[in-house]
Amino acid sequence: MYKVFFEDIAVGDVQKFGSYEVTREEILEFASKYDPQPFHLDDEAAKHSVFGKLCASGWHTGAMMMRMLVDHVKATGAASMGSPGLDEIRWLEPVFPGETLSVETEILGTRESKSRPNIGLIKAAYKTFNQDGTLKMTAISNYMILRRPK
Repeated sequence: MYKVFFEDIAVGDVQKFGSYEVTREEILEFASKYDPQPFHLDDEAAKHSVFGKLCASGWHTGAMMMRMLVDHVKATGAASMGSPGLDEIRWLEPVFPGETLSVETEILGTRESKSRPNIGLIKAAYKTFNQDGTLKMTAISNYMILRRPK
């Protein structure tokens, strides 16, 4: 079932993946449920905001990044066991309807779990770009991955 384990991952590894088209409809739907600020819901209000036009919530951008990450984990067969959380998240540029996002990851650190011998812990940096290569969001996360069975 799994193809990629803790032992297959090294500090400095970089992967690029994903393609997620951002739609106006999805921006409105997400914002109406989770971040109902005017610049995420109303074109006229957004025009008068610092963003200049309707844009995605930063939390929505994170959710889109997460979707691409999970799709990548499934496609590669990585033995991911979830995450204890983020160390950092930065929304650098607004995300607008019509953009297409992708992700780049870099492994920053690896260590064996002290409490769970079958788990490895990974620290990774994530960068989310649009189709023009503009950096939109960064995050640093920790995640758990199974060690290769003996």
